[in-house]
Amino acid sequence: MINRRSVLRRGGVALGVGLGGMGLGGVGLSSLGIGGLDFASAAAADPLAGVDPELRAGAATVLAMGAKLSPLTTARLPILRGGGAAMAGPLRADVPVEARKIAVGPGIPDVTVQVINAGTGAGGRASGGPRPAILHTHGGGFVAGSALAERGYLQDFAHALDCVIVSVEYTLAPEARFTRSVAETYAGLRWLHDQAEALGVDRRRLAVMGESAGGGHAALLAIQARDRGEVPLVLQVLTYPMLDDRTGSTVMPPPGIGKLGWDAQANRFGWESFLGATPGSRAVPAAGVPARCARLAGLAPAFIAVGGIDLFVDEDITYARRLTDAGVPTELLVIPGAYHGFDRVVPDASPSRRLIAARLAALRRAFGQPAG
Repeated sequence: MINRRSVLRRGGVALGVGLGGMGLGGVGLSSLGIGGLDFASAAAADPLAGVDPELRAGAATVLAMGAKLSPLTTARLPILRGGGAAMAGPLRADVPVEARKIAVGPGIPDVTVQVINAGTGAGGRASGGPRPAILHTHGGGFVAGSALAERGYLQDFAHALDCVIVSVEYTLAPEARFTRSVAETYAGLRWLHDQAEALGVDRRRLAVMGESAGGGHAALLAIQARDRGEVPLVLQVLTYPMLDDRTGSTVMPPPGIGKLGWDAQANRFGWESFLGATPGSRAVPAAGVPARCARLAGLAPAFIAVGGIDLFVDEDITYARRLTDAGVPTELLVIPGAYHGFDRVVPDASPSRRLIAARLAALRRAFGQPAG
């Protein structure tokens, strides 16, 4: 199972990520206790104001690391990318991992996918038949991160859920724009579906999952899956997802929001690198931005989790509300006092354990598995 020890072993830094359910009607920042003049004044005096006490030590570390990368530019990308790679944890011996090359499409080179726990059940157990599977897309603000570095983290998920996971090594921006990376991630989803028998997968129980920019990619995959009608999904799992290019450009966060792990300037850089257009402008292609999708009806059920002082909190609440309004079953979890990537920075803290447990529970329900 995924427990405190196993997650702690995988713990990274928030910049490597992105650098219980509640009613959605009428939810805003102030009603969640994360807005208002008092909070803004405190945040101006103390950059750690509003941070959950259990997460403060990690927040101080994130602040120090963020200072080395601010402002985020192309010249600083090697630092960001190198730091994320260095945080990769050890691999489990009881959950197999294999790298495969798969075809993407005309004019696009094959892409690498990390295939985790294919074939026999987790730990070599006989699973009694085909198992559910997850297509995973890693975080990193569209400009950093890797599927390779996430293998240990995903092995824990695969073991806890007795499922198969395929994680796509999509091409990062700005080396490639969104059209290529979106084509690569969809190719991974289609390959997982088409190779279900060989992988020991039940194609009726497929989910997409991602964190930060990977959550944005997962949301785009859910939209593509609906529009193309080729791969049915039972759930989209979006952890503090990066969904809206307007955040930090034409829509600025309140004081004290989005100061830790991923800020407005980094967000502008990530989106411009990904889209090849100025964030918040009319030139932005809607096909690359989940929040700009005009029709959300018919999408897979969603689980969305975000910290209460994360830069993405407002856009994630808005997206959850829009999904709900469109008739999409949606669970939204907002963790008070939690910043971007908090669960990877301080995985043993109770807010992190709450997120981890809720996410696993959502996947188990979608897969028709008993509660853990």
